[in-house]
Amino acid sequence: MVARSRLTELVARMPDVLDSSVGYRGTTLSGGEQQRIAIARTLLRKPRLLLLDEATSQLDAANEAALKEVVQDAARDAGVMVVAHRLSTVTNADRIVVMDTGRVRAVGTHEELVAGDELYRDLAVSQLLSPS
Repeated sequence: MVARSRLTELVARMPDVLDSSVGYRGTTLSGGEQQRIAIARTLLRKPRLLLLDEATSQLDAANEAALKEVVQDAARDAGVMVVAHRLSTVTNADRIVVMDTGRVRAVGTHEELVAGDELYRDLAVSQLLSPS
């Protein structure tokens, strides 16, 4: 599970590997490390449904990409629901639900929403495309 969750380097740096103390509530770890460990712990339980709420909020781009691979792998055996403001987290989802002021605004794939929903398209342009 350590390798599957891309935690090999983190665990190797710890003095007592998996038996290392991480402080009260993980205070010796960064927010991103805490998130990755929490997800690894969840995956160890082999859930039928995996609900991730802003799971990449404290991750850099490389760790976000690694987490996306882990989630795609988990989706083979479980239903996965992701709540995210960062569109890069959900672009490969089977279905994306766009919310606006607490209401469902649009539903579709990334491509469908870019083509058919102005709010989603504006978010995609601002978040996913590099400025030219």
